[in-house]
Amino acid sequence: VITDLAGVLEKNDLVIDGGNSRYTDDAVHAKQLAEKGIRFADCGVSGGIWGLKNGYGLMAGGDAADIKLAMPIFDALRPEGPRDEGFVHAGSVGAGHYAKMVHNGIEYAQMQALGEGYELLEASKEIIHDVTGVFKAWERGTVVRSWLLELLVKALEEDPEFKQIEGYVDDSGEGRWTIVEALNHAVPVPTISASIFARFVSRQKDSPAMKAVAALRNQFGGHAVRKS
Repeated sequence: VITDLAGVLEKNDLVIDGGNSRYTDDAVHAKQLAEKGIRFADCGVSGGIWGLKNGYGLMAGGDAADIKLAMPIFDALRPEGPRDEGFVHAGSVGAGHYAKMVHNGIEYAQMQALGEGYELLEASKEIIHDVTGVFKAWERGTVVRSWLLELLVKALEEDPEFKQIEGYVDDSGEGRWTIVEALNHAVPVPTISASIFARFVSRQKDSPAMKAVAALRNQFGGHAVRKS
């Protein structure tokens, strides 16, 4: 797309990449466009399918003059309220997508925690009689209240035991990039890492690793194994 745009735009036009692009691509694209005098900014966008109604959280990267030029666009898209609560000029080219990458890594971990909490409550039906009600009670005043929690309640109200959905979870790539960056900077991110590996587990119908663990327990301790 950048190559196509470079062929039809004019000097001083501004390209804004608002997709979930990898931040390392932004410098490459900015350089490619700069050769023709075309300006470039990147913008991480968060809000999902509800953004059209509620506004999008925006994280922009680029030259200050370019971000200033584009502010009418950003103001039209961001949520109502103070600008700094729905928009940030995060830094130079690539900063917007970098911020969105970290945002998504955190999101992975938060969703995993909610999912694990749901499973524990669901497994405790002898004492917990209203799993959906428990989550709903957390929506106001508690320290775990969040939009993700509200969405989980909505999903539970539509399908209380998730009978209509399979426990298979894809990933868009941003969580993986977050881990790569953490490795590059020697920053420990055990919670985010665990949440992504949990998604990989969800895609295995019969885990080869767990087969090996079961076989080892049988070998050293005579522990029973379930035959395939």
